[in-house]
Amino acid sequence: MTTSTWTVRQARPDDPDAAALLWRYYAEIVGRWHRRPAQRREVAEAMSAFPSDDLAPPTGVLLVADRGGAPSGCAGLRWRPGWAELTRLFVDPAHRGLGGGAALLAEVERRAGAAGATRIRLDTRSDLVEARALYARHGYAEIPAFNDDPYAQHWFEKALPTALDESRAAR
Repeated sequence: MTTSTWTVRQARPDDPDAAALLWRYYAEIVGRWHRRPAQRREVAEAMSAFPSDDLAPPTGVLLVADRGGAPSGCAGLRWRPGWAELTRLFVDPAHRGLGGGAALLAEVERRAGAAGATRIRLDTRSDLVEARALYARHGYAEIPAFNDDPYAQHWFEKALPTALDESRAAR
């Protein structure tokens, strides 16, 4: 999928571009949690404690967003019975505010709907203010906790249009 200067493609978590983006994602969230730059050891520990291996078929999907040919963002989906869990949404700080988050969300929603999911859920933290604002702008509503992730402080959900909804809208 291409949106203005963003191209979104599927990648395996061990793909070099995807692995580099996941490292940057973890470096940012670990650093924000500690309110200081993350140490390499801390990032490696977080990646080990919360692996991304399942963001590949058949259990999930990982998307990489390229801007101007450079890998600049990522997002993952985990397949759940009837729904999908959004995780690892990240846009490199140098590319924020340029539509990358919206492009990733649009492709995540398209893929989740095509896979039969009726809704997308996610969790996030209070310090990830930009992420929470992005989700709210795109129709995600806060819901009660659906998991016991020790770092989760906010939970969101968005209902996806069904084939029946889309056929009604086309009339």
